[in-house]
Amino acid sequence: MPEAPLREIVIIGGGTAGWMAAAALARFLGRQARVTLIESEAIGTVGVGEATIPQIKLFNQGLGIAEPDFVRQTQASFKLGIEFVGWGAPDQRYIHAFGAVGWPLGLLPFHHYWLRHRAEGGTSGLWDYSAGARAAARNAFQPPADRPGQPAAGYDYAFHFDAGLYAAFLRRHAEAAGVVRIEGRIGAVRLRDDGFVAGVTLDDGRAVGGELFIDCSGFRGLVIEQALHAGYEDWTHWLPCDRALAVPCARVEPLTPFTRATARAAGWQWRIPLQHRTGNGIVYSSAHLSDDQAAAILLDGLDGAPLAEPRPLRFTTGKRRAMWVKNCVALGLAAGFMEPLESTSIHLIQAGIARLLQLFPRAGFDPADIAEFNRQSDFEWRAIRDFLILHYHANGRPEPFWADCREMSIPDSLAHKLALFRANGRITREHEELFTELGWLQVLIGQGVMPAGYSPLADGLPAADLARFLNDARTHAERVAAALPSHADFIARHCPALPQETIAA
Repeated sequence: MPEAPLREIVIIGGGTAGWMAAAALARFLGRQARVTLIESEAIGTVGVGEATIPQIKLFNQGLGIAEPDFVRQTQASFKLGIEFVGWGAPDQRYIHAFGAVGWPLGLLPFHHYWLRHRAEGGTSGLWDYSAGARAAARNAFQPPADRPGQPAAGYDYAFHFDAGLYAAFLRRHAEAAGVVRIEGRIGAVRLRDDGFVAGVTLDDGRAVGGELFIDCSGFRGLVIEQALHAGYEDWTHWLPCDRALAVPCARVEPLTPFTRATARAAGWQWRIPLQHRTGNGIVYSSAHLSDDQAAAILLDGLDGAPLAEPRPLRFTTGKRRAMWVKNCVALGLAAGFMEPLESTSIHLIQAGIARLLQLFPRAGFDPADIAEFNRQSDFEWRAIRDFLILHYHANGRPEPFWADCREMSIPDSLAHKLALFRANGRITREHEELFTELGWLQVLIGQGVMPAGYSPLADGLPAADLARFLNDARTHAERVAAALPSHADFIARHCPALPQETIAA
């Protein structure tokens, strides 16, 4: 006979991670288990994860959330990609756009034909063939409406939103589905004789027991680290920034449909446009830049009036050595931290939830399930880590911080990818790692990593056919982008944000 099913799930902490977990568990477990979430209004949340990648749409759809309703209630805007300013060199910019760049032909991805074109003296840019990049340059947006028999639009999108409003939105959704919220600060974690978590005790003496515990307590890892001692793998050697400052500013026009990441002397500055304000922050290395210097750079780089004082964050980039220990699974900052350079924070929460549901345990907590969860998590986090390291390593800036990043040793896994691309433009994607070949391609080319060659199969296309193929791809991207309304006009017509008092109600 199989072990008994789990009946009591306790989530430690709210915020984006806690309420995403609560909403998803309530939706997919139904009434099979009772879900309780414990959080304290006295404990703040980091709340700066305001930019996302396209996979967030799948999460919202899985919960049955209507996109216009979500956009209205979270002050959201739309995101076609991330613009990087000054990374390859101080005066250069490029975009990591979501979606296609051209289209494959025969056995080869598009970029091999583009590399042949460049090798033969062609001057077109890679992003001439990206509808998403062209739309972003026009500040244009509407969701793609692909039709049977018609060429695909070729772009994708995600969102910028207020993380606090998203957590509140999911809280309403989760509580309507039966999740019970307990207000209180946790004073102690109680362990059984076998080391499993028996429950927690609140500061006021209340005891809450459970069978499965989801740790969403933030950096401190109240259960996964302080009680279960999972251990932490420090990646500061490769990702040396260890501090951030965040500050909102007034919205300015135009309402851009992309995140911006601008390289600074010892780190980088983000810009995330929402309907009611713009989110800003600077991520930096305290070994190269003081807090006061970072604040000055941040405030000088705002394009609207600041709406608050910069809020400081300190972190150590890395992850728990195990994100599932005994009967505790860590999500969000309790699982680890990688800076928001490619907007992966919320996705990693989403991926952890999906992985937990796929491997959802019975009361016996089979070690094979736990091991597989940790194996998959480890692979995903390391693959994202390598992609972030690429941005730092392949830079052309003159400052000491950036020179150190160029000269640092890199993981063997990243070194292999770079060697493969530098030789003949080849990009491999393993085991459904998050970032696709097109993501790697855009960052590599954008930061000046040009391969020496390309696949010889691309030479099989006659010159006239190559010219026609490239022209068709470029024309398609331009036509798609030219047909879109402005980002602000689309939102005004279809999903303007609700007044704050209406959302709160």
